[in-house]
Amino acid sequence: MPIQPAIERQVLACIPTYNERENLQRLIGAVHAVMPSADVLIIDDNSPDGTGVLADSIAARNSRVTVLHRSEKLGLGTAYVEGLRRGLTESYQFFFQMDCDFSHDPIHMPQLLRAVGEGGADVALGSRWIRGSRTENWPIGRRLISRAGSLYARAVLGGQIRDFTAGFKCFRRAVLERVPLDVVRTRGYGFNVEMTYRALKAGFKVVEVPITFVDRRAGMSKMSKAIFFEAMKMVWNLRFSRER
Repeated sequence: MPIQPAIERQVLACIPTYNERENLQRLIGAVHAVMPSADVLIIDDNSPDGTGVLADSIAARNSRVTVLHRSEKLGLGTAYVEGLRRGLTESYQFFFQMDCDFSHDPIHMPQLLRAVGEGGADVALGSRWIRGSRTENWPIGRRLISRAGSLYARAVLGGQIRDFTAGFKCFRRAVLERVPLDVVRTRGYGFNVEMTYRALKAGFKVVEVPITFVDRRAGMSKMSKAIFFEAMKMVWNLRFSRER
């Protein structure tokens, strides 16, 4: 069942980029292939490969694309915060966060939007670790890290979410209005865990939607040891904050 255009026009997809020139144009085309009326906000961290320049040229031809330029690589979490905050100043009612490397395939966007727009959820996350989901072309090491990270977060924070580290999400506007973005602490991939936890803590309904997760088609992963350990520490910070 197609998404109604009136709902699509209330959608903003926030897509951070850093050296994603090889993927950007195809990714935007794939988003608009499934949601022609959705708007796309590219948050570029001054990519050395010219991703920001390409984004500007696309935006000049496509009124549904805008670009937010940042001076340097400041972290995935801060990029999402800036993008979501920018979107809240407009009339959008549904917000996607997704990567530019096609691991978050836009083909799943209608499923996530239905879960929030019609299914009664407040947050829908594209899950890799529930029945019906799949991962493709992902090295066993990355798969184990992802599974272990979600198990670790669930063990520390509680709850029933199986893919706590999922980064492909759709938020209802009310979630972002109540969860204060200025208190989000995580700069890297731990942002994914933090936002899911804060939404749950605020009493919102979070559902997992099965997706096929495919390793990036082009470019290089931005994961690093520093980002990994930041996420591990952040989970405990959230736990202690909750207890206080």
